[in-house]
Amino acid sequence: MKEEVSVLIDEDRVAERVRELAEEINRDYEGKKLHLICILKGSVFFTCELAKYIKAPVTMDFMSVSSYGDRLTSSGCITISQDLTMSIEGREVLLVEDIIDSGQTLSYLANMLGKRNPASLKICTLLDKTTCRTTDIKAAYTGFEIEDLFVVGYGLDYAQKYRNLPYIGELRLKED
Repeated sequence: MKEEVSVLIDEDRVAERVRELAEEINRDYEGKKLHLICILKGSVFFTCELAKYIKAPVTMDFMSVSSYGDRLTSSGCITISQDLTMSIEGREVLLVEDIIDSGQTLSYLANMLGKRNPASLKICTLLDKTTCRTTDIKAAYTGFEIEDLFVVGYGLDYAQKYRNLPYIGELRLKED
């Protein structure tokens, strides 16, 4: 199989939208401290770039969660290989995700993290495939709504490749 990537959202538009999201977050969290939870590995580029533009004092923690492995579709089995290292009790928490498709992973995480008694828990996602949703999870902050495409770049990968692309691209597999 040959892999082809075409630009879906260019680097400048991604950067502009990240700054716009930070402005929305700044308005909502003015005068508060904000705790970001980055979902590894795909969200690391987005989380770090977003944090640069957030004016509130920010703390950060990381979780490693997977439901894809090296597949093009979710397996439906959620695996947490790294949990938080800090307590979120009483904190204003923003869960930062690269993409929401079925919503199963985020629904699971939001439920699990909600039991840890944060002051608030909201979701920020770079990409949202609303047509794929099988749960009622909704992000408070969304970068882009996209069609049901397999996307890579800006942290998103296929079999650990393409994360370093500075844009969001559509991946297509073609016969050689």
